[in-house]
Amino acid sequence: MCKDYLDQIRARADATKAADMARYHKAARVYLGVANPVLNDLTKDWRRSLTVEDRVKLADDLWRTDIHEARLAAAKLLTQARIRPDQAVWELLCNWVPDFDAWAVADHACMAAQKRLVADPTRLDTVEGWTTSDLMWTRRAALVATLPWTKQNHPKPEELAQRDRILGWVATYVPDRNWFIQKAIGWWLRDLSKHDAPRVIAFLSAHGDDLKPFARKEAAKYLPDQSG
Repeated sequence: MCKDYLDQIRARADATKAADMARYHKAARVYLGVANPVLNDLTKDWRRSLTVEDRVKLADDLWRTDIHEARLAAAKLLTQARIRPDQAVWELLCNWVPDFDAWAVADHACMAAQKRLVADPTRLDTVEGWTTSDLMWTRRAALVATLPWTKQNHPKPEELAQRDRILGWVATYVPDRNWFIQKAIGWWLRDLSKHDAPRVIAFLSAHGDDLKPFARKEAAKYLPDQSG
């Protein structure tokens, strides 16, 4: 099953772009040089023709190839707000998390995870376990996958409680000096500031001095000037 779909990706390969992508992403895997819009078109067609069960099987097979574009396509296959039933999708995404080793693949998989978390917020219990992983990319995934909680303009009480829960995780990350973790903190807080500035101001008041300067600057990017 996987071979036919992988051949569709390979047919659009570009060796020059592949070399550029390998230098840019740095993770040691095969790159084919296929652009994201092309993968979007392919996976959109695949989603239309496959059952959820077949999509999960194909996504699993594509991921196992460890080819950059195949992993992106696997994540795109599962990135959809309404998927029923979706437990197998969620379980597969969770199985991928320990494999994360570069931001592009991780972020695509996390976009799929975002949809499944919004569909069933009780899955935040699983994500909380990621926050204490020995793997940096797993810890980072907890923030990228929960970005929807930064974007609600009129959150319900339970959504505010979930937002505060995740902010608690963010606080535990502050001492982590890893660049990608600090970048993820700044990203999460920056996006939240557009919809809930008071919470970000309070967070920075408590923890801002302990963030790396670039992360603190990113978090405060859209906040009103507090100097006055």
